[in-house]
Formats: sequence, C-alpha cells, structure tokens
Amino acid sequence: MTAPSWPAAATFGPLTARNPDLEVLLTDGLGGFALSSLAGVPTRCYSGLVVSALPPVQRHTHFVSPREVLRVATRSGVREVALHALELAPGVFEGQGLETLSGASLFDLLPEREQVVAGVRVRRRSFSPRGSGAVVFLYDIISRDPVNLSLGGYFVDRDMHAVHRRAPDLTFTQTGRVVSVQGERLTRVTVRAPGAVIDALTPQPTPQRVYYRHDAARGEPDHEFTLGAALWELNFPAGGGRAALVVQGLSPAASAAEVTDPWAAYTQEAARRRELAERAMLVTGVRDDLVATLAVAADAYLVRRAQPQGGSVIAGYPWFADWGRDAMIALTGLTLLTGRHAEARELLATFLHSARRGLIPNNFRDDGAGAGYNTVDGALWLAVALERYVGATGDLAFAREALPHLRDLLGWHVRGTDHGVRMDERDSLLLAGEAGVQLTWMDVKIEDWVVTPRHGKPIEIQGLWLAALGAEGRLSAALGEAPQFAGPLARAQATFPAFWQSGAYADALDAQGQPDRSLRPNVPLALALPDTPTTPAQVAATVAVTEAELLTPVGLHTLSPLDARYRGNYGGPQVLRDAAYHQGTVWPWPLTAFVELLLSQGEVRRARAALTGLMGHVWEAGLGHVSEVFSGDELRPGGCPFQAWSVAELLRAHVLVSQAEAQVAAAGQPS
Repeated sequence: MTAPSWPAAATFGPLTARNPDLEVLLTDGLGGFALSSLAGVPTRCYSGLVVSALPPVQRHTHFVSPREVLRVATRSGVREVALHALELAPGVFEGQGLETLSGASLFDLLPEREQVVAGVRVRRRSFSPRGSGAVVFLYDIISRDPVNLSLGGYFVDRDMHAVHRRAPDLTFTQTGRVVSVQGERLTRVTVRAPGAVIDALTPQPTPQRVYYRHDAARGEPDHEFTLGAALWELNFPAGGGRAALVVQGLSPAASAAEVTDPWAAYTQEAARRRELAERAMLVTGVRDDLVATLAVAADAYLVRRAQPQGGSVIAGYPWFADWGRDAMIALTGLTLLTGRHAEARELLATFLHSARRGLIPNNFRDDGAGAGYNTVDGALWLAVALERYVGATGDLAFAREALPHLRDLLGWHVRGTDHGVRMDERDSLLLAGEAGVQLTWMDVKIEDWVVTPRHGKPIEIQGLWLAALGAEGRLSAALGEAPQFAGPLARAQATFPAFWQSGAYADALDAQGQPDRSLRPNVPLALALPDTPTTPAQVAATVAVTEAELLTPVGLHTLSPLDARYRGNYGGPQVLRDAAYHQGTVWPWPLTAFVELLLSQGEVRRARAALTGLMGHVWEAGLGHVSEVFSGDELRPGGCPFQAWSVAELLRAHVLVSQAEAQVAAAGQPS
C-alpha cells in the first residue's frame, strides 16, 4: 500500500455530521483538552475547554461552546442565523448549527465544519496549540456581499467532573480585542480578523441552560447553566474573509502569552501531526491510513507531568487521569510503533522512579494528591514494556540504568509486598490479593463489593510474572551480567502447567490450588507473553474456545455469555455499569493477544478478520480513536470514547497482521 496523500482525511456528509455520538478530541499535551460532537454540539459536562492546573491533573472547565451568529442581507431583509447548536432538552436545540451543516471533515484528526446560509459559506477549523491550555477556532467566510459575524461564547468555571446548578458568577472585562472572563479562574478570549471591521461589544452575559445527552445516558447530572455573551461584531467586505477566536484558560500550566498568529499556529500543528503519521508509517513499514490515523490519535494520550516530573499517559478521555497499568500496556503502540523513543524512555523513567515497595502507581490522583498503588500487574507490565523498549531501540545505556530498578521490583515480589503480593515459595508462582482490594485489570469495586476479586493466582498475572523474570534475564545477558532470577523463573515455568485442567486453562487458582473455570480473556493474555510454557495443542484449544464464546467484532467478552453471571448490558447509572464492567462487557485491548495466538498458528486471514470490526469502529464514536468498552449484547460503544490502550493495541495488532500479510505475500503462500 502507498502512503496516504497529505493529510489522512475523513469526510462526512451533513446527515452523518449531525450525529451527536461522533465526537472529536483536541489535546494540549498537558492533560487539557477540547471536546465536542463533530458538529460542535456539547454533549457531556466535559465538552468545551478543559485546562489542567497541575499537569496533567487538577483539570477545570472554562468554556462550553462558541457563540456564533451570522447576519446576511437577503431580498426580504437581514437574515440572522446562529451557527452554533446547544441542546436544551432531548432533541430541542438553541441555534441552527445542525440544519445549516453541509458537512464536516477531519484532516489528520483536525476537525473542519462547513455551513451554508443564504449562499454564504462558513468553514470552521479548530485546534489546540501544544502546551497552551487553549482552543482556537478559525473561520473562513466566502460571501458575494458584505456579511456580519458575531462571536462570543458560553462560559463556566468549575471542576471538569461537576456542573453548575445555577448560572456561574463570572465577571466580563472588555478591552478591545481581548475579553477577560473572571471566576475563581481566569479565561481570556481573543479575536483576530484581518481585513474586517471589528466592533467590540459591551458583554451582557445571560444564563443559558445546556443539556448533556451522553451524561444522561450514563445516569449522571445531565444539564447545567452557563453564561453566554456576544463579545464582538465582525463586518466583512464583499468576498468575505477570515477570523480567529482564541479561548485560553489561564493557570500555572498555561502560558499567559497570546497566540499571536493563530493561522501560523494551525499550520505548525497540522505539520506536526503529518510528521507523526509519516514517522509511524516509516517505523512500522505499514503505509496506510489506519497507521497514520492511530499514530496521530496516540499523541493525545502522551502528556507531561509536573509532579513528579516526566512523561505519562492519560488512560482515557474525558474522565481518566494517568494510570500506570494502562501506560505500560499502551507504551508499545503509543511510542515504539510511532517512533517516539524519547517519550517511551521518559515514560518508563517516570514510573520506575515512582515505584514503592516494588509496585508502580495504579493511578496518579486527579487532584494531584499522590497516587494509589493497588495494582499487581502494573509493575509486571512495566518489565514487559522495558524489554520491548530496549529491543526496539538498542538503548543499552537506559537498560543499564533501569536494570537495578527492575531487580529491586522483582525482589519485592519475591519477598512479599503490599496487598498480599508475594511469590509462593512452594511453586514460585505469584500470589496476590486481600479482602476489599482489587488488584488486576478487572478492578471494579462498588463500595465494599469487589466484583471480580480474583485473589490467589490469576493466570495473566502468572504470564506477566514469567515475562518479567524472563526480561530480567535477557536484559542482564545483553549487558553481560548474570541473571538474578533464573531459579524462580525455571520453577514457575515448571509449575505453570497446573493451570491446565480438564482440557482447558483455568482463569485463576486460589491459594490452595483450586481452579476458577470462568471463561475470560485472561488466558489469551497469558499465552501471548514470551515466557509462558504451553503446547501447540493447548494454544489451539484456547483459540477455539475464545473464538467460540468470547470473540466479537470489536473485542473479547470479559465473561462468556454462557456463564450465569454474564451481564450483556453496559449502560445506565454507575452501579449498573460497574457491575457489568468485567462480567461480559466487551473490551478491545485484549483482542491483540488473541490475534497474536492466531498468528502463532499461521492463521493470518483469521487474524485480519478478527480486526475488521474494530478497524471500522475507529469512525463510529471517538473519531480516529477506539472506545474503552462495548456492551456485551448490542456492542454499543461505552466508557471513554477515547481510550489509550484501545488505540495502542489496535495499532499493534494491525501492524503485526500487516507484517504477517506481507511475509505471506512475499513467500507466495496461502494464509
């Protein structure tokens, strides 16, 4: 396949562009973001502009939507049309933003919206300059006659997870082309329109109710009150012109400098995204639109931390902060396959240096007050990611720096650390678990109820434990040093076959060796790792049962639909969502492990077929990205529409299959 033309593009007609389930995401690299539907309609309390005060956490919403009103002279008089659209109640809108749409496009995931009113065309592009805490809207107007555009916005000042039950207390200060909106935090709004006459208006903010349909579907507070205000009138001559609206949330994280040339900043951002896409295609050798798109999508999750300093990964937008387990699973796809080796190294360093008693943070708290260490798999995934990094880069200097940290981490696991995590001296497998704590990726807790506790010896934890021990040995050999954990590795590999009982692998063994025969995607996760001992017959049996009971077009069920505990609906209030989260809900990221097993058997066509639904999903919800989960029965996207490990693992799977396809084609063999 040849490289996509400049840039990778997706175009949507007017009907599709109105779909509120199609969302676009812009990020600033600090944890801040701008989110809306493709048409620009706010659909969540997270819509608008969110700015991080302590990157990438302590995030606050400053702004919900632009206020855009076009005035056009017609034979019957002046026609006034609001180009924005705010949903006030289900299906009831303020503004004509939807009916005036002629379509929308994404260019390397930068959104463009086009509207037509009485022959006047208005194109709106938006982007978020790196490190700015800002969102910029660029307007291009084509008109035969003079035309007027009023610009302003709908403003809030709150924690991003909250809503205003009444109009916020904000003060507007107009100083020509700059308006300051002061609440507890400050928002600065700037307009530029070369060639147009700009009339500054005295702000007269009025309350505006906004309904959030996606929050309503999740059983969350579904409306709030904003303050809306027209701030400027732009008068364009015949032929039209261009304008820029810059909305910046000022915080310690955001530069106070004005975006002096918004058009140059857009050109710079577009070029940066194209370079990300080209680099990924060069690194992987797979030159297609999916690699280009996912490489640009991957950029959204890579962020800079202030405390502790370093690189990190936002697990998902709009509501997650940075999570250790997610970061380590996603590292390969987000950084190594995209050629971002410096970010990979920095990301590993962040979590190595944040380790405590052999565990890495499960998550850094969103308020910036420390981290939680309730994960058994995060540190083990770090070992896997570290070996992959060294293998991809040959960076033995970093390997030498990191190896003592890895050995310390493994030593804690051997001796025993928090939450009952310790090596079982009887078989050298890894025990984990204590009452009331969730430690694996199936980690939901509802008050005192741990829905899937999996205490004892979960199978994917054993696969990760073996891989971490093996990584220490291989890194030691690469550095000319003797491995320090060869004994535990050999004993654990010798006892791992205890999971194979009655022709299938158990999902877990309890501390007494009794099996949990739940059919979940954890067996493929374990078998796809490099040091898990198995046989071709056992892999074939695992592939067969996974394909028969867990495989869907978009991922793997977390519990077989034939299990009495299966919950096929993921939706509604949080307690219902959490109860179904790992009890049948479909997750995309484990699908890559299943694909790896298929490829290990030479089943390249089946591997590609397993990915086709998820590849199509890239344009179904969070545009250019992959959702966190899908409901088990309807396969409706749920959770975060933008999820780091979902994006990363689809990219990894697609590259693996593409490379296998190329090898088959070169050999002239059937797949």
